[in-house]
Amino acid sequence: MRAITRINYERLARIEFGEPEQFSFRGWNGETVYAWMVKPAGFAPGSKYPIAFLIHGGPQGSFDNDFHYRWNPQIYAAAGYAAIMVDFHGSTGYGQAFTDAIGGDWGGKPLEDLQKGLAAALERYDWLDGDRACALGASYGGYMINWIAGNWNDGFRCLVNHDGVFDQRMMYYATEELWFPEWEHGGTYWANPEGYERHNPARFVENWQTPMLVIHGALDYRVPLEQGIAAFTALQRKGVPGRFLYFPDENHWVLSPANSIQWHETVLDWLARWLEEPRF
Repeated sequence: MRAITRINYERLARIEFGEPEQFSFRGWNGETVYAWMVKPAGFAPGSKYPIAFLIHGGPQGSFDNDFHYRWNPQIYAAAGYAAIMVDFHGSTGYGQAFTDAIGGDWGGKPLEDLQKGLAAALERYDWLDGDRACALGASYGGYMINWIAGNWNDGFRCLVNHDGVFDQRMMYYATEELWFPEWEHGGTYWANPEGYERHNPARFVENWQTPMLVIHGALDYRVPLEQGIAAFTALQRKGVPGRFLYFPDENHWVLSPANSIQWHETVLDWLARWLEEPRF
C-alpha cells in the first residue's frame, strides 16, 4: 500500500506509537490461530509490562489494520500497557469454516483460543507481566467478559465489559435483531433453550470474583441496557468490586467525541487501579 495523502503528518510525527507484531499459536483442536501484540510506547528492554487483553466483538469480526474509535491498541500502548488481541475461532479473514466454527459454541472454542493465546504470548514475550492483566471487550467481547468472569475467574486482575450480553434468555426477548440470536443459537429460544443456556453467563455468576467495570448506553437496542444493569447488580450483590458507566445518549457505540474521552479516561483509570503493584 502507498499513502497518497499526508494530512496529519505533522501531528503524527509528534506521537510515539507502539510497535505491532503478529504471531500465531495452536488453538482449539490444534488449529492455527493468529493474534497481535502491540508493544508499549517507549518500550524499554529489561522492563516488565502489564497487559491489556482486548477481545473483539461480532463475534464474526477481527482486529483489522484500522484506527478504531473504541478498541484502539495504541491507546493502551500509550498508557504503558502491552495490547494482546486474539482472532479466535469465529473471526473473519481466515476462511468461512473458521468463522462458522463459533455457531452454537460462543463460550467454547473462543474461550479456549483466548486462554491459549494469552499463554502463547506470555511464553513468546518474556517482558509481559502475566500477573498484571486486564481483559476488555464490547458487544460479543462484552459477552465474553461476562463468560470469563464465571468460567476463567483466575486469569485477570480486572475486567471491562461494554454493552455485553449477560443473560441469553432475556437477550433473545429484548434485542431488536432477532435473526442474529436465532442464527447463532439454533432457532427461537423456546425451540432450542439448551442452545442459549449452554453458554449463558447468567448461569455462572456464583463464580464471579474479578473486579469489573460495566459500561452501557441507554439507546442500545442491540444489547439492551438491562443487560449491563444486570451484570452490575450481580457484582454488587456478590460483593465484587465494580463500577457502572452509563451513557444516556449513546447506543451500541460511543459516538460523541466528549463521551469517547470520558470512556477512555474511565477505562484507563480502571486499569491503573487494578494493575498497579502490589496485588489488591
